[in-house]
Amino acid sequence: MIFTAENILLIGAILIFCSILISKTGYRFGIPTLLLFLLVGMIFGSDGLGLQFNSASDAQFIGMMALSIILFTGGMDTKIADIRPVLAQGILLSTVGILLTTLLTGGFIYFLSQWTSTNISMSFLTCLLLAATMSSTDSASVFNLLRSQKMNLKENLRPILELESGSNDPMAYMLTIALIQVVASGNDLDIALITKDLFVQFLFGGVIGFAFGHLSVWLINKIGLSNGSLYPILLLSLVFITFTTTDLLKGNGYLAVYIAGVVVGNNRLTFRKEINTFMNGLTWLFQIVMFLSLGLLVNPHEMLDVAGVALLIALFMIIIARPISVFACLLPFRKMTNRARVFVSWVGLRGAVPIIFATYPVVAGIPDSNQLFNIVFFITLLSLVFQGMTIAKGARMLHLDLPQEKEGNEFGVELPEEIDTRLMDQTLTSEMLTNGNKLKDMNIPKGTLVMLIKRGNEFIIPNGQMELHVGDKLLFISEKKEG
Repeated sequence: MIFTAENILLIGAILIFCSILISKTGYRFGIPTLLLFLLVGMIFGSDGLGLQFNSASDAQFIGMMALSIILFTGGMDTKIADIRPVLAQGILLSTVGILLTTLLTGGFIYFLSQWTSTNISMSFLTCLLLAATMSSTDSASVFNLLRSQKMNLKENLRPILELESGSNDPMAYMLTIALIQVVASGNDLDIALITKDLFVQFLFGGVIGFAFGHLSVWLINKIGLSNGSLYPILLLSLVFITFTTTDLLKGNGYLAVYIAGVVVGNNRLTFRKEINTFMNGLTWLFQIVMFLSLGLLVNPHEMLDVAGVALLIALFMIIIARPISVFACLLPFRKMTNRARVFVSWVGLRGAVPIIFATYPVVAGIPDSNQLFNIVFFITLLSLVFQGMTIAKGARMLHLDLPQEKEGNEFGVELPEEIDTRLMDQTLTSEMLTNGNKLKDMNIPKGTLVMLIKRGNEFIIPNGQMELHVGDKLLFISEKKEG
């Protein structure tokens, strides 16, 4: 079956519906949700139920939109206070780490291609290109796994991993594009020119992302729209404007939207709750659509021809290339334990990003590009299965896991950011009632009030004469204290 204007809505809705149902089952068994979306696409594709989707350029466009939203939302959820202590580690991993991974993996692929027993034969530059497409950890997969499993880790590992995955896509993208241009032109590798391009893209991407982030905050807080539902849509338009403007000015759009997201997420914002709800829902939708389209794009039977080589490359990346690059980048940070370095090495997840980057050689008409795409897809599947399903277990085995941090309050009450107050809840113990069992007898700090009391499933409006019981949950509101 071929996608047409008449059936695309029905087919798309069925695919999304099936993906959501399957993801619920998969979550119980610890299977990464995004892997299941990918598999659903493969099941419905040309080698499965027969849906025909073979446009690499369309998949690339979908991936570009999806990554813009995923990186922006990931940036919004990144707190500067969390990443500031690990900024150096994250930057090194997302730049030097990517370069080392590319060089090591590219060299290994070239070594394999010289064997007569293997079915690949590539030039050294093509081997580097293949390695570059797979060099970055996947932001969608890392954000999704860490947050869906609500992982809390020692040694500031979570902010390191989120910062790396959010900021290393631009480096991998720039290397991929630069190597495609070199391979397509037939010229020799010009290190100076590539370095210049990388510098310009990083500079423009960073500056424009920072500027548009602050512009977005100012505009949303000042525009005064009559309908609150329009604020998330306004922000979405600004995300795409940031990406396209940066790209037109030869900067890196992916870096720009991530930095813009960090700026927006760390400033006071009108209608933040509505915006967060909208962006999180949209992120999930685009993740599903992106992984489905990539699953539909691949022909699984073609991967069988490269399965052996792809398995060797995957093992090399997971066991040798990624650990070497991580340990080299994190060597200056003496306070970091080897257990933490091992865990960072293991969370080198490949996902949608490498597959999307692998479509660029196909669209550019690079020789053996279909073979490159199939190798990248196979390695991504292996990474999501073996690494994605064992991250939580790995953290426990290395004794790096911590109890989950409490989010929000048990009352489900939220206040707008414009109100300069904070909420907290507390469960009463017998020791707290030693001075009396009435609310007026409690030693409540000045500037703090009891808003609500929860007793079992009952919510009670408090007053001073009310008798309190052990186990009652009190919701406090107080003034925010700076510092």
